[in-house]
Amino acid sequence: MLFLTLLKESVLFAFHALRVNRLRTMLSLLGITIGIFAIIAVFTAVDSMANKIRSSVKSLGDNVVFVQKWPWVPEGGGEYAWWKYLNRPVPKIAESDEVRRRLLTAEAVVYNANSRATVYYKTSFIENASLVGTTFEYNKVKTFDLSAGRYFTQQECGVGSSVAIIGSSIAAGVFHDEDPIGKQIKILGRKVTVIGVFKEEGESMMGNSNDNNVLIPLNFARTVMEVEKDEVDPFIMVKVKENVSTADLKDELTGVMRSLRRLKPGEENNFSLNEVSVLSGPMESVFGVIGTVGWIIGAFSILVGGFGIANIMFVSVRERTSQIGIQKSLGAKSWFILMQFLAESVVLCLFGGIIGLLLDWVLVLIANRFIDFGFVLSFNNISLGLTISILIGIISGFIPAYSAAQLDPVEAIRSN
Repeated sequence: MLFLTLLKESVLFAFHALRVNRLRTMLSLLGITIGIFAIIAVFTAVDSMANKIRSSVKSLGDNVVFVQKWPWVPEGGGEYAWWKYLNRPVPKIAESDEVRRRLLTAEAVVYNANSRATVYYKTSFIENASLVGTTFEYNKVKTFDLSAGRYFTQQECGVGSSVAIIGSSIAAGVFHDEDPIGKQIKILGRKVTVIGVFKEEGESMMGNSNDNNVLIPLNFARTVMEVEKDEVDPFIMVKVKENVSTADLKDELTGVMRSLRRLKPGEENNFSLNEVSVLSGPMESVFGVIGTVGWIIGAFSILVGGFGIANIMFVSVRERTSQIGIQKSLGAKSWFILMQFLAESVVLCLFGGIIGLLLDWVLVLIANRFIDFGFVLSFNNISLGLTISILIGIISGFIPAYSAAQLDPVEAIRSN
């Protein structure tokens, strides 16, 4: 009860200081407000981007190895030797079948070929849609949800049925308000029946959103495009078995691919084994640097704000010196005076921190209105902002509060 009474009085004193010295108090709180706003704004942006990357990595498969002609980053470090990679052969369907047969560490093996095409339905059409030919185990390797319809059957993939699963953007663009399931679209001069629609995913940091995709069985794709040509960028996706490391899979996969391509000992690989981690890792490092910069920028503002709060508290102690003397003469303990002024300092800093968080919230609302990115002011960042505010209040207010607690009651009363 004593603590609650003390807290109530401190809050009332803090609001009294705000009301009596509005300009001085608001200028002092400005540093805390700007500091909390800067730090939490940066952390919100970084966390939102990191979550976007992790979501993209999850959809691609963080336990998937991609067998491709081109590496995603320079092999062995240094310069990207495109002239060396240019003469490599693209992965073949036969190689995919052999990899599936030979690998002991793989849970699923998928062959993919990608092209661009115009999708027609009646008088509507969408240009530059991503046409993806794939094998049956695609749903085991890549994470996605369907908003309508179903996935391919093994028979449809085996015989190359003219069926497709389309992205949400394709469905909205050509079907508008119609139900696309069972309807026929036209791609590369062939009629294709829509059996499913991908759930809307939005923009992806990795560029792997299904929203603009048309997924068709590989054996049907072979009838409308050349799937083993550079132009369609074919690749093999290999998902590692549970409880098996990606490194073990890559070791075995390297041996199988070298054997299939009859490479001699000491001869360089003419294929690349890519992982999503090689892309997400550097991005996480960049976000770490951005977060550090946010801390530095916010720290300077908070430092200035902390001095401002300390100044307010010294003024408050000076204005209430006689009151402190009366309290002590009536039996108030030093720790009671200390806690009274310390609580007032914390309340003032919390007030500045809350204003900064409210500005962050408004910024998030504005950003989400104009940018389809999904910024979120998380509970962790809100807690961090309030915690920093409390710590700054304690640090800034301790010396003034301690000086008030050490005042001699007789001298304090006489000061008036």
